Amino acid sequence: MSTSLSPLLAPMLSSAAMRGICDDSTTLQHMLDFEAALARAEAATGVIPAAATGPIGAACRADRFDVAALAEAATHAGNLAIPLVKALTAEVGKTDAEAARYVHWGATSQDVIDTATMLSLRAAIDALLHDLDRAIAGFAKLAVKHRDTAVVARTWLQHALPMPFGLKLAEYAAALHRSRMRLKALRTNTLALQFGGAAGTLAALGDKGIAVAGQLARELDLPLPDAPWHTHRDRIAEAASVFAILSGTCGKIARDVSLMMQTDVGEAFEPAGAGRGGSSTMPHKRNPVAAASALAAATMAPNLAATIFAAQVQEHERSAGPWHAEWPTLPTLMLVTSGALAAIVDIAEGLEVDTARMRQNLDTTHGLIMAEAVTMALAEKIGKSDAHHLIEEASRKSVADKRNLRDVLNDDARVTAHLDAMRLASLFEPMAYQGISQTLIDRLLASLDGKTR
Repeated sequence: MSTSLSPLLAPMLSSAAMRGICDDSTTLQHMLDFEAALARAEAATGVIPAAATGPIGAACRADRFDVAALAEAATHAGNLAIPLVKALTAEVGKTDAEAARYVHWGATSQDVIDTATMLSLRAAIDALLHDLDRAIAGFAKLAVKHRDTAVVARTWLQHALPMPFGLKLAEYAAALHRSRMRLKALRTNTLALQFGGAAGTLAALGDKGIAVAGQLARELDLPLPDAPWHTHRDRIAEAASVFAILSGTCGKIARDVSLMMQTDVGEAFEPAGAGRGGSSTMPHKRNPVAAASALAAATMAPNLAATIFAAQVQEHERSAGPWHAEWPTLPTLMLVTSGALAAIVDIAEGLEVDTARMRQNLDTTHGLIMAEAVTMALAEKIGKSDAHHLIEEASRKSVADKRNLRDVLNDDARVTAHLDAMRLASLFEPMAYQGISQTLIDRLLASLDGKTR
């Protein structure tokens, strides 16, 4: 099942591991793995002669088949499995005509394609989990290192309050960890064998259907569902949702990093390298290339997932059309999800942090970022409403006169009557006003190991 990512563009939007998983030859091999396992399962349950398994298994190698010819034949057959089974039968027949009679015995084309999809998804999940472990570990390490580094917390893209940069990083790690848990649950609870025969009843196998299905599931190490699920696509839709959520989390992190890399902000940067992030015309540029890749992938993922969701509406026992729409869409979603995550791994393991610039940015508004801290301290003396109005007035004066808010307040007897110079000075120390941030960092980091604090 080829994807919409061309060889020229795929490296920018996907990981090498996922490209291998979604490669046509790998997909073909997964389909052949089903056919070989089916023969072994049916021989084990007495449905076909045991002597047929060797020749069938020996022929189930992707390098024996012409992918381009199969693709061309599929345009007439309606799916790839039909010409593949025909070609496999011929291949087996070259060495054992009797064994060739038992190729694909009692199965249908959708059994082959859907089970191959499950095998691809399993490999995809394992590849994503590997990269997730790296990204989570990277951000967790950074969170510990920067738990006492003050940075501007921004709401609506405006300066709001100070916060520890470590909290932001711990939140990244925890969000990625939640996707890790979703992927593990998907691998354990959602992936399942597809084996139902022509109409989902396995009628061609008589009373041996459930025995063959159980043995086939064991051969492929896939869970055996209660029944075939040909037109119930919630499993595929669940996988798509988990991939899209992971892509979105990667996109959120990438958006933050690209904003922190802005020339006017300059707080944190992707790792640098020769030829990385440059411009074809401006030699001074350092562009957020990893973030851009993650954002591109995260932009594509929701629409790909939406196609999978739409494809859930399938008619009766076997579908014409919606099922087909999954074939190029799901691998493309797997690819862009891997690309988004690979970019985030790069950032997590190489983020460059400018703590001095973070401190400088905290002072950009000349003390206004500490207005809430002063308001709450003054509110204890004169009440919340009066304190709010007084500090709001002082803030306007600070802006109008281009003076630091602390200096304005030191000149206001209504404030100094309750807060002396020493107390005011302490209220303008950013890390003195962080609430329960340190506790939250501890809780988020503990959650990565399945613990609570």
